[in-house]
Amino acid sequence: MNTESSTLAACVAQIVGAAAAEVPLRADAVRLWLAERGLGLVPVAGAADFAWAGPWIALRPARDGGGPRAVVMFGVPSGPIWDPAGTTGEVLDGYVVAALDVAASPAPALADVQTGVVEALVLAPAAEAPVVQVQEAVAVPGHGLEGDRYAAGAGTFASGRPGSALTLVDAAVLEALGRDIDHRRNVVVRGTDLNALVGREFTLGEAHCRGRRLCEPCAHLDRLNDADVLRPLVHRGGLRADIVSGGTVRVGDRLIPR
Repeated sequence: MNTESSTLAACVAQIVGAAAAEVPLRADAVRLWLAERGLGLVPVAGAADFAWAGPWIALRPARDGGGPRAVVMFGVPSGPIWDPAGTTGEVLDGYVVAALDVAASPAPALADVQTGVVEALVLAPAAEAPVVQVQEAVAVPGHGLEGDRYAAGAGTFASGRPGSALTLVDAAVLEALGRDIDHRRNVVVRGTDLNALVGREFTLGEAHCRGRRLCEPCAHLDRLNDADVLRPLVHRGGLRADIVSGGTVRVGDRLIPR
């Protein structure tokens, strides 16, 4: 049965050239799926009058009265080029699939991503609590590192969402800042390209993980460090990852791209 969510997923797949079955149905999961590919879903203001010399997504009423359905629009002025459910001509809302950063370079081939080494493991028992460094920690699938606030559901941001279990940062990036900062990342690694692991699997010690999206800096992190870290960490703030299967991670363990 065609629904708003199923037609939106189908239209996203049509625009990015993926199989429709690859795109999840939930709106938050669609955004995460796009983020793994360096893309985002941007709402269009005044969609009824919008035109774009490329594909975009409009929500229009279904002819059978079943509610809004997504179609792929194209051109200036725009018209439908793919209407999977059969809709009327009224545009209710719209979205553009856009690159998160147009100037960002594409990720290198996995064969070019080097093995890294764990230099530090960092835990905090609660949101904004002081961090502690440990020599080893147990990675729990779907939760995080035992002893950390996100594994306990006590972090600043919600636990349990894709990419919330584990955060990693490059030791060389931290050194380049020229001062110690409270980076709040769980794992400090050296020698690998964390950005290239978005959407890719890797082992970390005994744990099997999957990179989900960049761990970009935010105003919260900037505030904890009395400002001046937001801009230097753009696209260099590390990686958010899921723990697919657990195990112990130790300082000195290797991060191996799979």
